[in-house]
Amino acid sequence: MWDEPYLETCCRSALHRLYLSGQAGRPEGMPDTPCLERLVEMGLALRRPDGRFAISATGTTRHCSEILKRP
Repeated sequence: MWDEPYLETCCRSALHRLYLSGQAGRPEGMPDTPCLERLVEMGLALRRPDGRFAISATGTTRHCSEILKRP
């Protein structure tokens, strides 16, 4: 049974960019900021004290299963 919220294509792309950014994170003010904020609300990303976005453990798991297609 599918119990995870659906990710729009733009949010899937933002999650992938967030994954690729690693420790550096993604800065606020980029075109994908609305998607990053949505990912924070879903628990897939975190907003760090410096204002940058970072992927959460839940986001890493979701990225692996949905984008990389790995268990």
